[in-house]
Amino acid sequence: MTVHVPTSPAFKENAHRALHDEALQRALGNVEVGFIGKRKKASDKLPEFEALRDSARDIKNHTLAHLDLYIEAYEEKVRASGGHVHFAPTSADARKIVADICQRVGARTVAKGKTMISEEIDLNAHLEAIGVQPIETDLGEYIIQLRNERPSHIVAPVIHLNRDQIEANFRAAHEGLPEDRDLSAPESLLAEARAMLRAKFLAADVGITGANFLVAETGSSIIVTNEGNGDLSQTLPKVHIVLASIEKLVPTLDDAAQMLRVLARSATGQEITVYTTFSTGPRRPDDVDGPAEYHVVLLDNGRSAMLAGEFRDMLRCIRCAACMNHCPVYHAVGGHAYGWVYPGPMGSVLSPSLIGVEKAGHLPNASTFCGRCESVCPVRIPLPKLMRHWREREFERNLSPAPVRYGLKAWGFFARRPGLYRLATRVGMAGLALIGRKKGRFRSLPLAGGWTATRDLAAPQGGTFQARWKAERTKR
Repeated sequence: MTVHVPTSPAFKENAHRALHDEALQRALGNVEVGFIGKRKKASDKLPEFEALRDSARDIKNHTLAHLDLYIEAYEEKVRASGGHVHFAPTSADARKIVADICQRVGARTVAKGKTMISEEIDLNAHLEAIGVQPIETDLGEYIIQLRNERPSHIVAPVIHLNRDQIEANFRAAHEGLPEDRDLSAPESLLAEARAMLRAKFLAADVGITGANFLVAETGSSIIVTNEGNGDLSQTLPKVHIVLASIEKLVPTLDDAAQMLRVLARSATGQEITVYTTFSTGPRRPDDVDGPAEYHVVLLDNGRSAMLAGEFRDMLRCIRCAACMNHCPVYHAVGGHAYGWVYPGPMGSVLSPSLIGVEKAGHLPNASTFCGRCESVCPVRIPLPKLMRHWREREFERNLSPAPVRYGLKAWGFFARRPGLYRLATRVGMAGLALIGRKKGRFRSLPLAGGWTATRDLAAPQGGTFQARWKAERTKR
């Protein structure tokens, strides 16, 4: 597997290709069909859903305001349960920590539950470089691994693919199986993937999972899945590694329960996911299964800097993907156009924070500012406002195209001088009228009155503007 270099600087080119990719455009139709209606139905059935969104926002705000204390409390509880907490300031640190654990226990294969942090730090390529084979066990991530791609969606990684494409990938990768086997139904694809992965679960030396939440009160990690692969990845291998970023902390189990009530409804329209698994430390003497070692790798990778700045609200994100499910830009170009791990509106804010506005400065411009993302966010992140902040940063650092910068500066100059603005608009409209008459588009335009202070055309002599305009059209 190759290292995935961010292509966010080429967003415009990526988007152009996506718009002309017929197979992708067919697949993207499933985003709106598969998510929006289900979320609305699930939220409408819960009268207190809006109040829960307020509560989820407040829980995250409180946690972020006291994050240092909750990290210390969480670390203490994990160690008391027999586990280990490792702090990783950067992606390189996180990769090294995981690699050192794998090499110390002599791991040859790693079973992975879905973890966006492993995508963020490009862990798979690093493990392969040291002779450890990572196996993605989430069905969507497994398909992505076969294709050597990044996920295009943080909940449904293969939303950009059609069934025929997935069937072709399975036939190419699963050697030794009958060529005439029937893979025409989703159930048959799932059954084949399950059969291929079962031996991988049993052979894995290390299991790696992400975490939807980390509970400071108990030192527990929580992972939600609909396939059960998260459970197998953390109970069968002799070592379990949790990869999570620092903002995944919540104070108590009650807080986690409230977060779970908005997570599934916002993500997939479910009341709760099929599997919601709490893990606390390694196997105890009377446990029938579980790992002998339990490690948590807490990744910072720029998040501490976000805590102190104007993008702090983004750290409330619980990775439900509701924003991208409702985003017209995402519906048009899909996730890969964004060029890195996090697509859609949340990626347009988070990616510049993590990899820099120089690389991801185009992403905040990929928005209609319709506000749908903010209206459905379960923790009420003001995504349009945060994207505007990034646009301001991009402009201040002269990263925007020159015509855009000069045009905005010119507009700002006139906008601060109302009298000059009115004069300029009168001149501009008169010029347009002159051009129009020369081209024969219309005979005259009532411009003598100019613009009013409210930027409406003044009524000309001889009647209202509408009446005069109608009369002018009748003369032609």
